Amino acid sequence: MAKKEHISETQATQLLRKHQVAFSEHPYDYEEHGGTTVSARELGVDEHHVVKTLVMQDEAAKPLIVLMHGDCKVSTKNLARAIGCKSVEPCKPEVAQRHSGYQVGGTSPFGTRKAMPVYVEQSILDLATIYINGGRRGYLVGIAPQVLIDVLGARPVQCALAD
Repeated sequence: MAKKEHISETQATQLLRKHQVAFSEHPYDYEEHGGTTVSARELGVDEHHVVKTLVMQDEAAKPLIVLMHGDCKVSTKNLARAIGCKSVEPCKPEVAQRHSGYQVGGTSPFGTRKAMPVYVEQSILDLATIYINGGRRGYLVGIAPQVLIDVLGARPVQCALAD
């Protein structure tokens, strides 16, 4: 059996362990701007099961997190409507990093620096296992989607656009 690669703790894995969440660890070779296409290919999983963590903000510049299938885009118009805002837009990378405490490309919804409301694309909750960032570039964790609701209090929304 191959020796298991040691993975250093992140804020995300510490939070998951604190909540006694079962998760699998999936390190891979990170590629700049590769996104979920690369991570899905490296892990040998369907990109639809890889969930990206997007830090966005509403019209009052209040941050929020949107969890979306790797092979979909967020309709900011539908998201704003679903959460009762006038508008929603992605944060600039440096602003997202300030809110989350994570480097862009390694943003996890778990263990963020600031508590932010979390919204999850409804259909993600129908999957058996999802792969989501574990708090570092090139590192995903496999979890049951229900964890997003149980640990993060994520609210289901419908705002996916097929990529």
